[in-house]
Amino acid sequence: MAHLVLVPTPIGNLEDITLRAIRILKESDYILAEDTRTSGKLMKHLEISKPLIAFHAHNEHKALENTVQKIQASKMVSLISDAGTPGISDPGFLLVRACIGAGIKVECLPGPTAIIPALVGSGMSCDRFIFEGFLPHKKGRQTKFMELAEEERTVVLFESPHRLAKCMAQIEEFMGADRNVCVVREISKMFETFHRGTAAELKVYFDQNPPRGEIVVVIEGISKEEAKQKKLEKKR
Repeated sequence: MAHLVLVPTPIGNLEDITLRAIRILKESDYILAEDTRTSGKLMKHLEISKPLIAFHAHNEHKALENTVQKIQASKMVSLISDAGTPGISDPGFLLVRACIGAGIKVECLPGPTAIIPALVGSGMSCDRFIFEGFLPHKKGRQTKFMELAEEERTVVLFESPHRLAKCMAQIEEFMGADRNVCVVREISKMFETFHRGTAAELKVYFDQNPPRGEIVVVIEGISKEEAKQKKLEKKR
């Protein structure tokens, strides 16, 4: 039976890969990769010699049907992204959906992701949270911030370095200057940093210290009391 396995790969530290992930990659007929050059370096490090085939945001719609047919003709195929778990903020979900529709067995291994370390390390509530991925760049961005301003759960999102200061300014504008925020940069890498403070404090900091690298933003939700107060104000 055809079998597609989603294999998480390290988001920074190359030691963050499981023994099971290595075994699955070695046993696969071939590996679908977001960027064969990036994945090639990891495979070389792991001493894995398997064919790498590109499956990324520029070709996924065009290649989807052909890729599914190739998987059906194989015993086991692995899907990896440049870093982390395939399918999160990358085109992997399209392939998963198509394979499920085609009756192909789909399996996802547990492994590296930037979301959970950022959330847990933020010091904010972890029992209930929402993940928003990358927010819209322009259209709908302010509306989304207005929605999130009333969210009781902890909010986790991705942000690019050059938009981070603007993001802090918008959190301050729509959620309040005293809203607690944690900006996590370069998780598991040499220069990993956690910046914790209010939206106003972090706006000033990142205005003066433009960041680099991969960034996760964790935003504290409003209290139940605040949520009740806002609902009462809307009814008036």
